[in-house]
Parts: sequence; C-alpha cells; structure tokens
Amino acid sequence: MKKRMLVAATVAMMAMAAPTMGFAETIKFGVAGAHSGDLASYGLPSVNAAKLVIEKVNAGGGINGKMIELLVEDDVCKPEVATNTATKLVSEGVNVVLGHICSGATKAALPIYKNAGVLVMSPSATNPALTQSGEYPNFARTIAPDDAQAEIDVKFALDTLGYTKIAVVHDKGDYGKGFAEFAKKFLEESGKAEVVLFEGVTPGAVDYSAIVQKIKRSGAEAVMFGGYHPEASKIISMMRKKRLKIDFISDDGVKDNTFIKVAGKNAEGAYASGPKDTTMNPLSIQAVKEHKEKFNSDPGAFFENAYSATLAMLNAIEKAGSTDLDALKKALQTEKVDTPVGQIYFDERGDAIGVGFSVYQVKDGQFVEL
Repeated sequence: MKKRMLVAATVAMMAMAAPTMGFAETIKFGVAGAHSGDLASYGLPSVNAAKLVIEKVNAGGGINGKMIELLVEDDVCKPEVATNTATKLVSEGVNVVLGHICSGATKAALPIYKNAGVLVMSPSATNPALTQSGEYPNFARTIAPDDAQAEIDVKFALDTLGYTKIAVVHDKGDYGKGFAEFAKKFLEESGKAEVVLFEGVTPGAVDYSAIVQKIKRSGAEAVMFGGYHPEASKIISMMRKKRLKIDFISDDGVKDNTFIKVAGKNAEGAYASGPKDTTMNPLSIQAVKEHKEKFNSDPGAFFENAYSATLAMLNAIEKAGSTDLDALKKALQTEKVDTPVGQIYFDERGDAIGVGFSVYQVKDGQFVEL
C-alpha cells in the first residue's frame, strides 16, 4: 500500500512540474507543401520563410507566453499524398497550417482541416474556387486567384502584344486547367481574339511534339499555357526545336527560376505572370536578407507570400488570444498586417486585400517585371 501511495505521489508531482520541464503547451504551426520532387522549388521557400519568422517570434518570447512549434510535412504537390499529410498534421494537434502549395493538393487536404477547425493559409494556391465556392471557410491565401492573373495575361496578349489568334494549353490539373479556362473565357469575351486551340496535355510526359504540332497547325500567334514549369520547359523547348517561334505566355506556376534553368536559351523571351515585384518594400528587403544570411542562398518562388502568411497567422493568433478558427478569421479580417508583399488583410472569403499580379518576361536569363 505504501509503495502504491509513493508511486501515485511521484506521478502527481511530475504532472505539476511538467510546465517547467519542457512540456509546456506550444502553438503548433504546420507547413505543408512540395518539399521534394519536381516542384520542391515552390515548397521549400515556404519552409524557410516559416523558420525565419518563427525563430524571431520565439526569440522574443513567443506569442502570449507560448512558443511556436514547427511541424513540416511533404505532400509532393500530389492530392493523394496531401490527404495523408493533412491527416498526420491534424493527428499531431496542429493549430494552423501554412500551405499547401499546389491548388489540387490544397483542395484535397482542406476538408480534413475543416473538420478539425484548423486555419490554412496558402502562399501560392490560386484556384478561384478555393475561396469563391464557400466550401472552405477555414482557408485564406496571400496571393491573388487565377481569374486575376488570367485576366492580366489576356489583356497583355491582346492590348500590348496585339494578338488575335491564340492557342490555350493546360496540364489538366485544378490549377493549370482552371487558369486556362479563365484565359479562354476572357479571350472569347473580349471580341478581339479567337481561341484557335484549347487542349490539355499529360503532366510528366517525355515528348510534347504532338501538342506542338497542333499549335503549329492551328495558326496561333501565341500560346497561353496553364500549369507548372516542368511541362512548360519541355513544351517551349520542343516549340523552338520545331522552329515554332511564337510567343509563350504562362502563369505563376512557370515564373520560377527552375523554368529558366531547365529550358535554358529556349526560355528567353517567354512571358509569365507572377506576384507583383516588392523588392523596394523594406520588409521584403529585410526578409530576403534574413534568408541569405540563414541559408546562404536567394529565396525561391512564393517566399515572400509565405513569409507574409506566417506573419498574418501569428498576428491573428496574438490578437485573438486563441487558435479558435472563428476568432482567427475575425482577426484576419479586421487587423491589417505589414508584410513583405505589402500591408494586407483578408476579405470574408479568405482572399488577401492588397496583393496582385504583374507580367514578367525572361530577359538575359532572368524574369523582369514589365
């Protein structure tokens, strides 16, 4: 009996001492995205952004006395993997999630987070339905949706480049096809141009000569592509190999330096929309400096959007004094936050107010804002 009482007393003492023994409650901050594979160049910058912001916040005492704990999971930008990633993060008690990166993966994972009441904020998932459908009240993003960039790309093709015959090609995914459908819609509604081809290609294919031949036969003056850089680099390289020298116009899934590295000289002159250049923003300058000092490299695609999302979510947690979804949404909609992409807050749907797109062109091996 005495032995049992001693054990019980010891357990009770350990439980009382837990907060001072490293078991204090933390705010669990998840980062989900492509951290390996062909699209890792989109996902890894988000991990780095979260690390930089969280390191500073923790060094300053955390939020409301709680440290931020980072939980990182790789979804390879595949919907079937993203559901497992989300399930794992929820099972680990995640409070908020930065991610996912690709629209298809984000769409697959969101219902799991929704059921758990977890706020998700993406720096790059641009499919309009993610906010406009009303299905995901737990979702927000620090990037404008596809309809916004499709519209700016179409206006550029028509009003700046003056084209009247355009081929629209996509990768059949939620992101790429969504962008292409909006581009087709805006082109047809303009009354200024004819969509001479609208077709999807299979991601990961080795040879895209068939679609290039179709573009050539269509008489297109330019091709607009909805998708990511692995397919875009192959298509534009095949176009140049077949001596098809028409303009190539694409989305922010292509505005990545990996596209230039893979396509090489064939990328020269290509156009792609992407988040507005914020290099003159002092907070952007500081964030990039932090990345160079910490990781000895320049940040990649969507780094500033991810840095901004991390700041916005942590600010919401601080202002709300909670990780409750409704409280966080209220804070996001009422509290303006200074970030590397500008001063932002969010509408009721979860879209950031204060962000937008620009058109870029590859000049001398670099994307230049036009």
